[in-house]
Order: sequence, then structure tokens, then C-alpha cells
Amino acid sequence: MQLDKYDKLILQTIQKQGRISNQELADAINLSPSPCLRRVRALEDAGLIDGYVALVNARQLGLTLMSFIQISMDKHTPERFQVFEKTIADLPQVLECHLITGQSADYLVKIIVKDMDDFQDFLLNKLTRIEGVTGVHSSFVLKSPVNNTALPIY
Repeated sequence: MQLDKYDKLILQTIQKQGRISNQELADAINLSPSPCLRRVRALEDAGLIDGYVALVNARQLGLTLMSFIQISMDKHTPERFQVFEKTIADLPQVLECHLITGQSADYLVKIIVKDMDDFQDFLLNKLTRIEGVTGVHSSFVLKSPVNNTALPIY
């Protein structure tokens, strides 16, 4: 799908204001409501808009410890990676999981937990029990000066 200036403005706006009404969106991008709604639906149908979410305050939920964990696997086979990816996807503490290259690890996983005790439980009773995991290296987030969810729209 070829994006024009209105499509780009729609994507930029709804990434920052997911609950904006169609009327407000149309006003913000200088378009009438009917064509604006048609464009939003076309962007959804084309798969450019995956869905809509609420950003929840982790601290308010008592989730205060974030960690990036590098994970090494024993075998580099599609079956081993498939088992790992399916298992890790079912753990609610996992925010992101990336198969990576250029490091000694195979995966980089971002998690959030309540505290160090919760982290220890996650590490010892969940992560290291996944078949094929042979090594983990954890780094803890001290501060997040940049934490964007919006993608750049060119």
C-alpha cells in the first residue's frame, strides 16, 4: 500500500492518541470525517494497523524490575527454536523476545517483574527450565530515559 500524506498523518496521530474519535482525528489532519474513517479502515485492512492497546503504568501495578536477558540455546535447530519461542510466548512476564545475531546469545528477552525475588522465581522456575536453554545473562534496567511506542512514519 502506498501511503500519502493523510495516511501518514493518521498513523502518526493514532500512535500517540489511540482513543481519538474519528471526528477529532479528521479535524487534526484536516480531512472530513467520512474519508478519514475510510482511510483508517483501509489502513487496518492492509495490516498497517495491527490493533489498539492501552499503555498501563507498570509501577502502579507493582512491577518495578525490568531486565534484558540474553539466552543461549544448546542446539541451533528449527525445532529447538520453535519449542523455546512457543514456551516463552506464554510467560506473562515477557514483554519482548528477539532471535539475535552478533552476540554469544541466541535470544534477547525483555521481562518485567515485581522485584528481585520475583526475578529469581522467573529465572529458576520458568526460564531455565525451558528445554534447550543452556545459558542466561541478565542486565537490569536502572532508568529508561527514552521509552517510545510510536514508530517513525516516513
